[in-house]
Amino acid sequence: MTFADLNLNRFLLNALDDLGLTTPTPIQEQAFSVIMSSRDVIGIAQTGTGKTYAYLLPILRQLTYSDQKSPRVLIVVPTRELVVQVVQEIENLTPYLNVRFAGIYGGTNINNDKQLVFKGLDVLVATPGRLLDLSLDGILKLKTIQKLVIDEVDEMLNLGFLPQLSTLLDILPKKRQNILFSATLTSEVDNLLDTFFKSPIKIQVGKSGSPLDAIEQQAYPVPNFYTKVNFLLSLLKDKEVFKKVLVFVKNKNQANILFNELEITMPKQSQVIHSNKTQNYRLRSIENFEKNLFQVLIATDIVARGIDLSDVSHVININIPKKPENYIHRIGRTGRAEQKGTSISFFTEDEAEYLGEIELLMNREIDVYDLPDTIEISEELIDEEIPRDESSIEINNDKRISTTELGSGFHEKKEKNKKVNLGGSYRREIAKKYKKPKTRAPKRK
Repeated sequence: MTFADLNLNRFLLNALDDLGLTTPTPIQEQAFSVIMSSRDVIGIAQTGTGKTYAYLLPILRQLTYSDQKSPRVLIVVPTRELVVQVVQEIENLTPYLNVRFAGIYGGTNINNDKQLVFKGLDVLVATPGRLLDLSLDGILKLKTIQKLVIDEVDEMLNLGFLPQLSTLLDILPKKRQNILFSATLTSEVDNLLDTFFKSPIKIQVGKSGSPLDAIEQQAYPVPNFYTKVNFLLSLLKDKEVFKKVLVFVKNKNQANILFNELEITMPKQSQVIHSNKTQNYRLRSIENFEKNLFQVLIATDIVARGIDLSDVSHVININIPKKPENYIHRIGRTGRAEQKGTSISFFTEDEAEYLGEIELLMNREIDVYDLPDTIEISEELIDEEIPRDESSIEINNDKRISTTELGSGFHEKKEKNKKVNLGGSYRREIAKKYKKPKTRAPKRK
């Protein structure tokens, strides 16, 4: 099937032709007629499979000319970067269409957003916080919304946007089409769907949470952060293999430390983005990374979702994320558009158990290798790795309350209500599996 076989008008077909796109991806092909039917839709597909165009094409196909001020299509996304990306995709698809669209997000001057809304919009792309700010202030009227798209909803819940999202769903018109797209579907998302969606049609391309087959996955046990830095620097020396590398870290502190270390050894070959960086800096860093102006982009999970980065040769995880879905989204930045990619993860003994949960989600094993002998083991620890001195915590045993001192209101639990704590036996077994690598490191070309 080609895009010409879909019920697209000549304006959209011309735009796709200008972009050099002729064949829809499976999720684009399967979602088109379902979204056109105006039924509620849940689209689940692996990252990098074209989910954005899967909902934009049918929405733009049905969008007719109107001079009303308030938007008819609302697209809600979790991050500022994703707002910018979706707006760019709408621009790519509408050079021959008269469509008014804009993106709004927090951290910018709200008066500028008010001006955008006042001029009139057909399609609005927004993050939940700024969207509610404008709506509750009475600046943005949502009573005309006909189609609601929630993109990467599980990440919104991870970021704590559930209250804002629930408020938004409550104040929107009851008569609307709900469209949800994501790479993973969690139990929290299921609860949201049960409350606000009306008998949605589910479209799933590939198992929820499964990685792209094009990604080779490797993992290495590494004792601490600075040893991970030594290993990373050793890998990055081979610029022919590690051409364009996205490095994920646990938090902003680790991101800054790693960036400073890389600047010493390979100056001006890396940039770092996280929530403390200004929006202009973050967007400029992503743009320069796309232009291959530097080799390494260091990031927290803020860019793991939805950001379309092309030709990333490697994703390197300095740590293993606690939530297995976050691992899926991280490695999904490579191996896109039918290209091969590689993910390399470093894990400490404490992080070993997370690999097992990731494998359960993916239904496949990750290849684990020995740390190469050439890598220097660092004795230096970052603050969060320094063990707590438990002996400094004083406990006044005299003040402990025994059951004999409790009043008549105290009673033993009934036998059926007693739960035996197995002490995380499953997690311990998983940890044992990863403490000893099963194979040696592969030879690198």
